[in-house]
Amino acid sequence: MSTQAELVVDARCGTGESPVWSAAEQALYWVDIPGRALHRWSPDGHRHWTGEEMLACIAPRADAPGQWIAGMESGLFSIEPQDGGTLAATPLAQVAHARPGMRFNDGRCDRQGRFWAGTMLMDMGAGAHVGRLYRHDGYGQLPSLQLEALIVPNGLAFSPDGRTMYLSDSHPSVQAIWAFDYDTATGTPTNRRLFVDMNPLPGRPDGAAVDADGCYWICGNDAGLVHRFTPQGKLDRSLEVPVKKPAMCAFGGPKLDTLFVTSIRPGGDLSDQPLAGGVFALRPGTQGIAEPAFGS
Repeated sequence: MSTQAELVVDARCGTGESPVWSAAEQALYWVDIPGRALHRWSPDGHRHWTGEEMLACIAPRADAPGQWIAGMESGLFSIEPQDGGTLAATPLAQVAHARPGMRFNDGRCDRQGRFWAGTMLMDMGAGAHVGRLYRHDGYGQLPSLQLEALIVPNGLAFSPDGRTMYLSDSHPSVQAIWAFDYDTATGTPTNRRLFVDMNPLPGRPDGAAVDADGCYWICGNDAGLVHRFTPQGKLDRSLEVPVKKPAMCAFGGPKLDTLFVTSIRPGGDLSDQPLAGGVFALRPGTQGIAEPAFGS
């Protein structure tokens, strides 16, 4: 086992997020939020498509191969790559943001195929508790508001049995990860409790994944680390990536034993991290779980 991070794509994403492994294609998809782009990498090469709104989180559609549900700026959309490098986007549901200047952020499907996604104010410096967490059950329905008063909702993940939901807030004033009991029949989280206080640990909590052992992997933004926590919230290990701002991780590869990590390329001097914004691969010696498609 080697835990040395390997560069997969020197993508130079402004904010690389929401990596999703497609087993059918043996390919990794992810988004660049400010670049308004959907990216795809496989051993055959790297492509990307751009749209008219920023897109922040994606999940494949069970009923439409090649199409994705995406949380964007004004709401949830169905997106599909087009010839010529563009994205076709069909509105699924709009949301009433708490104030102007907001967009969707982190999101994923639960084990039953419901799509969960949070919203945030793009001006993080304001520290405004206007972020919300939504659940979208299916076509023809409006997203259901589940939580309010968040700043930067992040770190969504579900335990292997689907009965625990994880959520973080990555704003510097919060830096907390919570666990919830999750009713898989109704899609209802209850019993919110602190899972990990990230304040004394290196890095702010960002995007996350869960492995087959039920351990929770989360990117330590600003610290160049990916942390693994046991189901009891104990820090088990921390793996390094060669950039300061890893953003989200996902398991992939033929055996789901590769941990892909997207990252952020900030402005300013990058002489100490020229690969910022790239996608990296780690082989941590554990396997992930196939992510459900929306509507599955």
